Amino acid sequence: MRLSELTGSNDRASRIEVAGITADSRAVLPGYVFAALRGVRTDGTQFISDAIEHGAVAVLAPSGTKIQNDGVFVVSDENPRRRLALMAARFYPRQPETIVAVTGTNGKTSTADFAAQIWARLGITGGSLGTLGLRTSVGASEGNLTTPDPVTLHRSLDQLAGDGIEHLAMEASSHGLDQYRLDGVRVSAAAFTNISHDHLDYHGSHEAYLAAKLRLFTEVMPEGGIAVLNADLPEFETVRAACANRRQLILTYGTSRAADYRLVAAEPGPCGQTVEVAIHGAIHKVLLPLYGSFQAENALAALALVVGTGANSAAAVDALGHLQGVTGRAQLVAELNTRAKIFVDYAHTPDALSHVLTALRPHTKGRLVLVFGCGGERDRAKRPEMGRIASELADHVIVTDDNPRDEDAATIRGEILAACPGAEDVGSRSRAIARGIAVLAPGDLLVVAGKGHETGQVVRGEVRPFDDTAVIRKAVLGHGRNGS
Repeated sequence: MRLSELTGSNDRASRIEVAGITADSRAVLPGYVFAALRGVRTDGTQFISDAIEHGAVAVLAPSGTKIQNDGVFVVSDENPRRRLALMAARFYPRQPETIVAVTGTNGKTSTADFAAQIWARLGITGGSLGTLGLRTSVGASEGNLTTPDPVTLHRSLDQLAGDGIEHLAMEASSHGLDQYRLDGVRVSAAAFTNISHDHLDYHGSHEAYLAAKLRLFTEVMPEGGIAVLNADLPEFETVRAACANRRQLILTYGTSRAADYRLVAAEPGPCGQTVEVAIHGAIHKVLLPLYGSFQAENALAALALVVGTGANSAAAVDALGHLQGVTGRAQLVAELNTRAKIFVDYAHTPDALSHVLTALRPHTKGRLVLVFGCGGERDRAKRPEMGRIASELADHVIVTDDNPRDEDAATIRGEILAACPGAEDVGSRSRAIARGIAVLAPGDLLVVAGKGHETGQVVRGEVRPFDDTAVIRKAVLGHGRNGS
């Protein structure tokens, strides 16, 4: 592709052939455009010379950047991050016909995965992209970011379209939106699940956090798109007004009587819950094989996205009864011969922890036992708040390590324990899980929270293999509890 096709710039750019785009100077090959972006820890402009040595023919950089090489074209922009995303969208022009995006503090992964499952049940070729990686009907690949960098993202979208994937549900993180990674994605519909205390170490304030998420509706998705909004959001009117200003079709879901997709009732059972939902007023009763009312609401958000973008409503509602839980999200990992159950959940925010404990309480005949911790080098204000929630909503709490990173793990636990009187302090996560299983009595329920699907624990710059589900299953066998 000619550089002029990517930038719309002058005649000189029309003579430059572009072989690729990257923001990593180490990945530059002859014919590449190097995006010199300024980040929190590094300044990409410091690596321009290195990129040129590796064959970069053009450099995308902040306005005013000068380079000492007349043979290299400079693309200057006040917002180079957004420009990179738009250039990547031109370089990789194909995208699935229907793309839906999900933002929110909690529920993004489940909602996106449920949408893909509903499409699959309806015979529609689709997939999901986010925290769990890329999952489609033709294969899957792991990922480590909720929202990939724009070059990786648009390359993936182009490949998906080439593979015949017509529908895609993707997660839209606040970081990804704030850093313009999703710009250029042709979003047909977008959902806003919720917003609570998280990522304030990055955004600085709740207002900035909300503004980042709103970009999905106010800048990424075009006017006239479909906005699926949680009617129970305290910020609902703010979000609704932003969408209305863009003339977007607003569909609501939740427990509110005015919701288009309303959760009327949920009755917990041994294999999930029986839910009664009202879709634009019509009542449907569904045996939903998922645990927790919050998962029922995620399923409704997914249903609204799928039906809103053209699927048959009755068939989509029927598909709800065939949903499978997402790895690490209120996931039943083992059931002991005493009928005690053990769940793993990704809850790592105060709101998420509150939701999972509240949602699983009706499934508990005995005590609700909790094993959890908090990550290091993240918003410290969450720690006492999560300790308070644990103390109030669980009957027995064991505080352990999550991903301490480069912080002192005992200090992190101490900040939680200060707000959680009576909790046990067991630093080793494997020993904490074993302890949680050991204290289970008949009918009890254990929640191991915080890491969910993750298969590693980050300690002092090292990622150590650690999988909550694998540790639980091994501990169950070790205790001779005859788990299943």
